[in-house]
Amino acid sequence: MVIILVDQEKITTIGDIEEAGKFLSGKLERTPVIFSKTFSDMFGAPVFLKLENFQKTGSFKTRGALFKMSKLTDSEKSAGVVASSAGNHAQGVAYAAKISNISSKIVMPSYTISAKINAVKNYGAQVVLKGNSYKEAFIEAKRVSQEEKRTFIDGFNDRWIIAGQGTIGLEILEDVPDVKNVIVPVGGGGLISGIAMSMKEKKEDIKIYGVQSENCDCVIQTMEGNPNPSSRGFTIADGIAVQNPGDINISLIEKYVDNIVTVNDEQMAYALFKLLERQKIVVEASGAAPLASVMSGKIDLRGEPTVLVVSGGNIDLLLLSKIIYKGMETDMGLVRIECKIPDKPGTLHSITSAISNSGANIFHAEVDNLSQDTPVGYQSIRFSVNVRDNEHLETLLDRLRESGYHFHIVKD
Repeated sequence: MVIILVDQEKITTIGDIEEAGKFLSGKLERTPVIFSKTFSDMFGAPVFLKLENFQKTGSFKTRGALFKMSKLTDSEKSAGVVASSAGNHAQGVAYAAKISNISSKIVMPSYTISAKINAVKNYGAQVVLKGNSYKEAFIEAKRVSQEEKRTFIDGFNDRWIIAGQGTIGLEILEDVPDVKNVIVPVGGGGLISGIAMSMKEKKEDIKIYGVQSENCDCVIQTMEGNPNPSSRGFTIADGIAVQNPGDINISLIEKYVDNIVTVNDEQMAYALFKLLERQKIVVEASGAAPLASVMSGKIDLRGEPTVLVVSGGNIDLLLLSKIIYKGMETDMGLVRIECKIPDKPGTLHSITSAISNSGANIFHAEVDNLSQDTPVGYQSIRFSVNVRDNEHLETLLDRLRESGYHFHIVKD
């Protein structure tokens, strides 16, 4: 454990969260909490999903940003605000500023995809592309703040931001009063610190769990006494890819959070796939982290009512398509099979007929005559094929053997 000393005037209170709840009522969506029979049956416990992917701008970030705007003085509102973000915080601040009639400028790393840039612009913010990392964008935003006298809107280490996010906890208590476990994605700590305080102050016997990416576990590193936490590599969960947590957040996490675990990208991707397949909801990787923690056995629900906080749904569609493809492979709904066949007329037709006769469907096909390991006079052929299950796959392979060719399954 590490001791964090924070000015008490900067610490969020339960009164702040209750005030935020009243202020935000009617201004933002009251996001639904839904019961999941699928995951309840899977884990042997009542499982509910708090769907912040249905919030304005597609994530919880708008709550804190809008409440923070309400705390600005008239002169601060007149000067405008600035923030640094490559994702949800950028959209949350831009939207909150728009409906508060405040000028906003968002500094985004130069690598930010155009879809995110356009989303921020559509909310009326001025976008500045600067630097090749979040840190460089952050430095630029701080410079803009000083030079233009704009108020810097922190993504998580702020009393009013935390209070806004904490309203999620109040809503969960109203919708699932017998809840025993709440599992929350963790980046810098703003979301979980607000939810944990709002719920533990109302109901002490609730267990609050956090989930971080294995490659960006800055809160865990800080809690273990590392004063300079660092990223361990890339993660698809950009919503929780934070290198330095806030001191306010850490102090609240130490007081109210029971445990924080990590999951890897493969686990989050598969959880995201299952949320799409079984619940018909689109989420981003960080929003799938709570489900990933349960599916991977990192958190035991103990048969008790549990709420998974689905923090957002802003996912790049190309990444989503890859995750769907990988998820289908994992569940054996999509398999890749490969063979080297003689390069002569009719061969390919006999193979595709065998696949068709098995009742399988070809999703994608590749023919490669130039591969180094393809013998002269042969073709390397690979099919991605839809099958129902392992039994259907065996039927497919039997039909291919009957056609005279031996295919092997590609796992890479």
